[in-house]
Amino acid sequence: MRSRCLRLLLSLALLVFGSAAFATPRALLVGVSELVNQPQALWLQAPRNDVMLMRDALQKQGFAAADITVLADGVSGALLPEAQAIHGALGRLLAQSRSGDFVLLYFSGHGTRLRDSGKRYQEPDGLSENFLARDVRGTLGSDNALTGDLRDADFDAWIQAFLARNVFVASVFDTCSANSMTRSSTADSPLVAEGPADDEVRWRGLRTGQLVGAPGPAASVAMARPAAAEPVPRARYVALFASESHQITPELRLPRKSRSARPQGLLTWAVVEALSRKPATWRDLFDGVLAIYPPVIDELAQRFPTRELPSPVAEGNLDAPIFANRAQPVSTRPVWRAQRSGDTLVLQAGQLDGLVAQQPLRVLATMEDGTLRSAEGLLLQAYTDKARMAVPPALRELSGAALWNITPLREPAAAALRVRAEQGLPPGLSLEYPASVIAVGEADDADVRWSGTRLEVLSPSLGAGARPLPADSAAARRQLEMLARLKWLNQLYTIARDAQFDGFDAVFEVWNGDRLVRSGPARQAGARLLPLHSGERAVLNVRNTTGRSVDLVVVGIDPQGGARQVYPEDSGESNRFKRGTRDAPSAKRFELPWFNAEGGRLLVLAAPAVPYSAPRLFGAGAADAVSQVRVRGALQQDSERQTFAAMVHWAGDASSAR
Repeated sequence: MRSRCLRLLLSLALLVFGSAAFATPRALLVGVSELVNQPQALWLQAPRNDVMLMRDALQKQGFAAADITVLADGVSGALLPEAQAIHGALGRLLAQSRSGDFVLLYFSGHGTRLRDSGKRYQEPDGLSENFLARDVRGTLGSDNALTGDLRDADFDAWIQAFLARNVFVASVFDTCSANSMTRSSTADSPLVAEGPADDEVRWRGLRTGQLVGAPGPAASVAMARPAAAEPVPRARYVALFASESHQITPELRLPRKSRSARPQGLLTWAVVEALSRKPATWRDLFDGVLAIYPPVIDELAQRFPTRELPSPVAEGNLDAPIFANRAQPVSTRPVWRAQRSGDTLVLQAGQLDGLVAQQPLRVLATMEDGTLRSAEGLLLQAYTDKARMAVPPALRELSGAALWNITPLREPAAAALRVRAEQGLPPGLSLEYPASVIAVGEADDADVRWSGTRLEVLSPSLGAGARPLPADSAAARRQLEMLARLKWLNQLYTIARDAQFDGFDAVFEVWNGDRLVRSGPARQAGARLLPLHSGERAVLNVRNTTGRSVDLVVVGIDPQGGARQVYPEDSGESNRFKRGTRDAPSAKRFELPWFNAEGGRLLVLAAPAVPYSAPRLFGAGAADAVSQVRVRGALQQDSERQTFAAMVHWAGDASSAR
């Protein structure tokens, strides 16, 4: 009897844990070199090499050859990468996937952009990104869609379908979608290939005007895209992109000056090289990519001075372990890249990220063989968006080939909500760095006094006054978390409020139905705009005409004290707001249904995305946010970045907008 019970328990355990224990990593690799309905001058050389390089790299990471599907022209045994075949392969991969599995979706080839009014989510510039399959035709249909392409909405539907099955999805797009490919606004459609035949550079990214229609009518084929479903939180999602949406990306002979070099996509080659350092997380991998980019980019900048060169972007849960299905990050603390200059490390982060002088930090140095060295040190200087510290003595002998990263040991005391708590702090406090809550003594300065069923706010900037609380710790925890976020938002606004940022604006609008009732700059929204009356609603209109992409965060606190993430809307998306100009602005309206009573606050914080810089969330995300983004890799310029900051506060007298 006992033996039978043990066998039954073992069978139940296998049923419960089997899917996790035997989770399978799978990959779909798509490389489109030939556009058979297009002139050969538009064809590429490297995608067929890219998929083979990526396939070999994945097998070294433990992927079984049978679990890697390849669609590419010029690759033995591979299916042709036509639109219907790609959708079919995605459908088969989805059917194979089980809860706990991991999937890598990889695409190498040309991209383009076109206007698509039918999307569920409208881009700020109104354009849709499209990957061009082998059979793409240049004739736009009645729905303004190309035949033989895969739209960004298609990719989103497939990714959502995998996420709904509890599959971790990582995507790599060594492609681009070019809108303005050169710095000259009067240039004709640029050449795809440039340079001598023995060292040719080909550029990925076409304008729709460069594509031609094939002879005869295009076949109308219904692609088997998954049906739209409720969006799934992107905690199990990561994506790497070769460029921002308006840029192009190169393929060239890599490694440079090597006899074994062959045409490769720059992002693909950099990803494979970075994998050799044995990265533990997706952030480690992407930081490795960024360290590889500068020498190649510098060479291309000298050869092609009129080209706008690519800035790779990543989004999603970058702190998740690589090639695994785990939503929990390896570390919940931010990690910032740094560059060594002699005995000094310069961080790509500063006061806007929650750094203060004399703050204790941990310095991480990753060697070429993947060995990790670490030591502690103190921050010497913190500026608005950069900081400096000395290389810890224990790491000074390391070579220049090391990759340097820095993470805080604890939250800064200056940003912490200081609480006089008679019975100690409630358990389970959860906040995004740098916000935190600390207990202080009766004789110490405090922001809040908590006595079990009564919360008294002492700080005027947090709305001084007493408020009753239910006699449970969960209610106190929620209130303290809200006040801690509010304290950091106030500090963020104080740091950035006097900065100038020409070409970027945020307008606070009040609507009644489809009628605009009143509006004004968010920096000056006050008694003229608030309070809202019956039937009115709040809307934020953001407009970028700077000629550059923008790092943008819009967050709020509703009247009940809940944190509201406005942009990026999805915690797995990038906060890179698209480039706009005076002639073609990038703009987006955000509905604010939660901003409906006294106590509501809205913070808008933006900075131009300078080339070779890192966008940031400024520590202003909601508590469950996982979105982080990084771009290509050297330090930003010595000058402080311009910043835009606005805070709208619906106070009791409706006069507090700053």
